Amino acid sequence: MLAMREHILSVVPHAEEVISYGMPAFRLNGTVVAGIMAAKNHVGYYPFSGSVLHLFPKEMSKYSHTKSAIHVPVDKPLSRAFINKLINTKINLVTE
Repeated sequence: MLAMREHILSVVPHAEEVISYGMPAFRLNGTVVAGIMAAKNHVGYYPFSGSVLHLFPKEMSKYSHTKSAIHVPVDKPLSRAFINKLINTKINLVTE
């Protein structure tokens, strides 16, 4: 989970770390752009939008997921490039 936090902050270094919906989250310009939460067998990544994950079917096929969360096994982390895509997609959705 700490590695995922570092990856997120490398993409949005000026993000404010907050708690949103009971989980650690990252807010940029007033909008939460990502959240993470530890579970028993994975780390959940939350883009805080149901409109993001379906845009990446190839990447998502590697992970268990719901409409609004990726269940990331601790031994199969999200790449920094994929986190970058997820966050930038969320930011673009907000600014449209």
